[in-house]
Amino acid sequence: MSRDYLFSSESVTEGHPDKVADQISDAILDSMIKHDPESKVACETLVTAGTVIIAGEITSPGVSLVAVPELAREVIRRIGYTDMEIGFDYKSCSILTLIHGQSPDIRMGVVRKKKAEQGAGDQGMMFGYACDDTPELMPMPIMFAHRLTRRLAEVRHKKILKFLRPDGKSQVTVRYQDHRPREITTVVIAAQHIPEVSHKTLEQGIIEEVIHKVIPKKLLSPKVLYLINPTGRFEKGGPYADTGLTGRKIIVDTYGGMGRHGGGCFSGKDPSKVDRSAAYMARYVAKNIVKAGLARRCEVQVAYAIGVAKPVSIMVEVHTYGTGKKDEHQIAQAVKEVFDLRPRRIIEHLDLLRPIYEKTAAGGHFGRTDQEFTWEKTDQVDAIRKAVK
Repeated sequence: MSRDYLFSSESVTEGHPDKVADQISDAILDSMIKHDPESKVACETLVTAGTVIIAGEITSPGVSLVAVPELAREVIRRIGYTDMEIGFDYKSCSILTLIHGQSPDIRMGVVRKKKAEQGAGDQGMMFGYACDDTPELMPMPIMFAHRLTRRLAEVRHKKILKFLRPDGKSQVTVRYQDHRPREITTVVIAAQHIPEVSHKTLEQGIIEEVIHKVIPKKLLSPKVLYLINPTGRFEKGGPYADTGLTGRKIIVDTYGGMGRHGGGCFSGKDPSKVDRSAAYMARYVAKNIVKAGLARRCEVQVAYAIGVAKPVSIMVEVHTYGTGKKDEHQIAQAVKEVFDLRPRRIIEHLDLLRPIYEKTAAGGHFGRTDQEFTWEKTDQVDAIRKAVK
């Protein structure tokens, strides 16, 4: 029996308040890693009207060497909050820093003489997901939602659409039939803009320069619905209109709701925190399984206890819809054979002790082709095929 359903995912622009916070936190992480790759960082940022608050636990030589307020201002400037007329700008906002060192109780479980036995920086479970909807092995709704928000930023920075301001969102609805994406039925765009632009001009500009530049015509339903700023106006936006917090867009950062989520965010955390590194590794494992042709859709769960190197559990759930040649138990055993999921080995294998994280903080952490995103490689396909007996 054919199953027909709709699935929607959203993304947000780099100027969304939550993403401003994420980018500041990850810029601080990058700066600490530049001074010491082994820096221990858990940095949280709050942005609101005229104010930025940066707090957290950081143990790094960079604490005394990095001018954190100036770094935060540079991130805000680069995003595009450069004019008081927007209600928030990099020059006039006040910045408060509340940073202290990492708890020694956590540190003694993470810092070990034998690095291979480095313990997890916290307890918890992490999920990785991959599917064959798109060449990136990501769900189609979130991939196009991200492409739309990146395009919104591009046409703003390049002044193709001069009336846009930094804040914005996208949402894409895809019709699935028999678990295969068939067409895009609805595209929602919320884009902050200057007061002078008419809704008609904004709508036409976004449809022509954003939607039609991103989504192939063949994927659009003949009855596709475009909802552009459906309330009519979006003049006040960014931190002036909405408080932003690090880690509040965890579904945007991952799979748009198509895969499960363990609850921990990524931004502002160094890779000793398995919330980040193990979630990246779980994506890497799932993507290699799908690329190897062992499943059309795969979800990997891994769980840890704080201070313990070996995962307390590993689960591999695959969906082949009757096309698979191997069962889940065989694939799970192969994962344990091929992939070392201890935190230190994850860090080494994915080369995570580099200042690469600010780039991840807007546009999604998965499905990217940038060379820094090592967890997107599919270099274990042959090994996983060989291990599945």
